[in-house]
Amino acid sequence: MKVLVADKFPEDGIEHIKSLGCTVTYNPELKEYSLLGELKSNEYEILVVRSTRVTGEMIEASPFLSLIVRAGSGVNTIDVETASKRSVYVANCPGKNAKAVAELAFGLILSIDRRIPDNVFELRKGHWNKKEFSKARGIFGRTLGIIGIGRIGREMIIRARGFGMRIVGWSRSLSEEKARALGIERCSSILEVAELSDVISVHLALTGETRKIINRDFFNRMKPGAYFINTSRAEIVDQEALIEAMNNRGIRVGLDVFEEEPEVKEGRFDSRLKDHPNLYGTHHIGASTEQAQQAVAEETVRIISEYLQTGKVPNCVNLIDKPPARAMLTIHHRNRVGILASVLDVIRDAGINVERMENIIFQGLEGACARIELDDLLKNDSIDQLKNLSPDIYTVTQVTL
Repeated sequence: MKVLVADKFPEDGIEHIKSLGCTVTYNPELKEYSLLGELKSNEYEILVVRSTRVTGEMIEASPFLSLIVRAGSGVNTIDVETASKRSVYVANCPGKNAKAVAELAFGLILSIDRRIPDNVFELRKGHWNKKEFSKARGIFGRTLGIIGIGRIGREMIIRARGFGMRIVGWSRSLSEEKARALGIERCSSILEVAELSDVISVHLALTGETRKIINRDFFNRMKPGAYFINTSRAEIVDQEALIEAMNNRGIRVGLDVFEEEPEVKEGRFDSRLKDHPNLYGTHHIGASTEQAQQAVAEETVRIISEYLQTGKVPNCVNLIDKPPARAMLTIHHRNRVGILASVLDVIRDAGINVERMENIIFQGLEGACARIELDDLLKNDSIDQLKNLSPDIYTVTQVTL
């Protein structure tokens, strides 16, 4: 298979992909029109990206493309809808950068509390100011509110416990039982997290429901002067409300993500936030540690390897959980050439579509069982036709789903 890796990727990861029998083109400089042109002019079957945007036009221009791997957690930079229409698998590497993101989030918390960047800036100017920089609250015994208790949220819990913090949290899937098992207090809403917390750290995926979920109402519920950390996605936060909270309520903020992030790795950054005295910002580097990138590379290789060997894609994000099938057709048969082809001919002639199917082979390679999910029930005459197709068909049963 031909593989295009269009972002920075560890060299040993490239070699591992090649060892699977793939022809690999590695060009981390490809972006926008240059990536589109590369995909148009070559028969790539697998595309690997990190932060590079994959548009619908790129997918449409790649007739041989069957798998896109996001070497990271989110897939918001990939046109998943177009990929699904073109039957292209989209997979990601969830949780492999969780430790790195949690480390940065805590780095921002400590930087805000002890004003570490300002200390360094003044020191480099030759200005000693112990009197000013001795002022700090400390985080021991403070309440950390975590919004989103996924892999990164769980890593935050581990680190917060080490700092002696009280931990409260909210997540759609967080039950009282799960909260007790994690050793945290469950909040009924994000607004309750805002009211209880001295420090808030957001770890949500970006969806239609989470876009701007952190809004003016949320910030108004926060304690004056509390700390707010976002290392997830910028669009989760209403930026206007955030600026108001910084100006009017003294909210101190640590961000690794911004609405105005440049598409390029290095360039001019224009944002109203960048000069605000209450903001400490980093350059969307949450996942950018050697450890995290190595773990992501290993997971990317695993995804490609399993796809090549089995046709199945681990961590696939765009497969339907349960097809809208109305009937299950089960056929026990001898494992012979042409049996399933004949069965599918009957289904086709009945005007019925196959939603999903699986053929299981028994020990000895003689017997097999096909389970075929259909979008409608086969009529009795079609069932009789299947039963009489061949002496190699043992039983035919149909049930309504």
